Amino acid sequence: MIAQELTTTEKPAPRRSASWGKLFHNPSAIIGLVLVVLTFITAVFGHWMAPHNPTAIHLSRHLIPPWGFGGTSRNILGTDYLGRDELSQIIVATGPSIVYSIIAVLISLVIGTVLGLYGGYFGGWIANVVTFLIDTSMAYPFILLALTLMAVAGPGPGKLVAALAFSGWPSFARVIRGQAMQYRESLFVEASHAIGASHSRIIFRHVLPNVGTVIIVIATMNIAINVLLEAGLTFIGLGLNAGTPTWGSMLADSRDYIQSAWWLTVLPGLAIMLSVIGFNLLGDWLRDLWDPRT
Repeated sequence: MIAQELTTTEKPAPRRSASWGKLFHNPSAIIGLVLVVLTFITAVFGHWMAPHNPTAIHLSRHLIPPWGFGGTSRNILGTDYLGRDELSQIIVATGPSIVYSIIAVLISLVIGTVLGLYGGYFGGWIANVVTFLIDTSMAYPFILLALTLMAVAGPGPGKLVAALAFSGWPSFARVIRGQAMQYRESLFVEASHAIGASHSRIIFRHVLPNVGTVIIVIATMNIAINVLLEAGLTFIGLGLNAGTPTWGSMLADSRDYIQSAWWLTVLPGLAIMLSVIGFNLLGDWLRDLWDPRT
């Protein structure tokens, strides 16, 4: 009996390694991983990678099209209406767009994980309170929250992160609450109770590691969502302060040149699209990798 049980517990390991090998031959997984890695590298080393000063104004070189569309190799992706290099702006703008999105995800991750774990583990009135908070947050329009914050305190990174975190934590809490409800009935939780382990120890030492893979997948997806939300809020003037280089601010500055200078809107839009696609593909990859049904 014991030998059979040990043999049974050792079988899933090759399956996990085989799934890794299978997924690494998945083109969409490779594309997502490459895009995310390039995005992080650009966000960290953008100021050193930019070929020109992104804020340097050269009015004599304004609205130069990209190289190959009538422009020159000096400005590969052209210049904007102030003569600023478009490639340098896109590279440097990657940092704020990604960093603030990740900070907001981390805050919402902590809030949603704690509420979801306690609500799912204890049940009863605690679960009812957590459910009420989740439903209330999801029913409150995000754009109305952003408008309220920015109208009271003005645009800025702190208010932007707060708005993004408030909109993101329910997705963590809802899923983790369901996972915690399943694990609280498991044998290892009952065994921990039998040896006198405290509730907090069981939650953070036993239940939390089992929902860690779900947390990573949700966080990856939420980063992509936050990139879009940040760009949208900054575009309408409710995001970061004016002058902060972000993809949303680049799109906002190019509104008057959509017909005369297409690259000013297309190129930042492509940067947003590629980063979001990368995080979504990576999230799908991780979900398939850690889904026990696969």
